[in-house]
Amino acid sequence: MRVVRMGFNQIPYLGAFAMCTDKVAVFPAQLHFRGKEAREVLNVPIIKSVVGKSPLIGILMTGNSSGLISSDLFDVENEEKFGELGVSVQQVPGKFTAFGNLILANDRGAIVNPDLPDEVIEHIGERLNVRVERGTIAGIKNVGAAGVATNQGALLHPDVSENELSLVEKILEVPADVGTACGGVKFVGLCIVANSNGAIAGMTTTGPELGRIESALGFI
Repeated sequence: MRVVRMGFNQIPYLGAFAMCTDKVAVFPAQLHFRGKEAREVLNVPIIKSVVGKSPLIGILMTGNSSGLISSDLFDVENEEKFGELGVSVQQVPGKFTAFGNLILANDRGAIVNPDLPDEVIEHIGERLNVRVERGTIAGIKNVGAAGVATNQGALLHPDVSENELSLVEKILEVPADVGTACGGVKFVGLCIVANSNGAIAGMTTTGPELGRIESALGFI
C-alpha cells in the first residue's frame, strides 16, 4: 500500500505532528506510531525529534530535498542526526514560527503565506532552492495547512478557487486536485504526511478519501 492510515497516540492529525520530504521524515519523539510501517510507506529514514520542546513538528517545520526550515526561536532536538543523513536544518530569523503552516513546498517550488516579508521569503527560496510565490488556498493564508504536496501531485482544500489551484500547479509544477481527510476535514495539510513514495493519512480517513489522496498525489 502506498497510502495507509495511522494515528499518533490515537490522534488522527498526523500532518500537524510530522513532516516528510523525499530524503527524510521527522516524527514526534513523544508520541507512539507504527515506525516500521511508516518507514516502509515513505521509504526514507525517520528521525524522532521535537521542535521547541513541542511535538507539533508538522506545524513548526517544513522543507524539501534541499533542506528543512524552522524558526530560530526554537531548538530542534537530535539535530546531529539530520547532519548524519546529509540533511541541513536552516533556522529562519523573525517573528514567524509555524513554517509548516505558512509554506506549501516540493522540490520545484513553494507557495507561502502572503503576509511573509520579503526577507523571510528570500531565506525560504535560498534554503529550499526553489521559486517562491505568495498565495492562498481557499482564501486561507496558511497554505501549508490547506494543502499537501509532493513531487508528483498536490491535494488541496476543496474550496480552493480555480485561480489558486492554477497557481499551485504552475509554481509546484505538478497536477493538483481537491479533497478531504480524517472524515471530512478540509485542512488536508494537518491530516496527511506524504512524499513521492507514499502517504500516511489520519486513522479516521475514509475509503473514498484514501482514493482521492492516492489519485491526487500520483500513486495510481
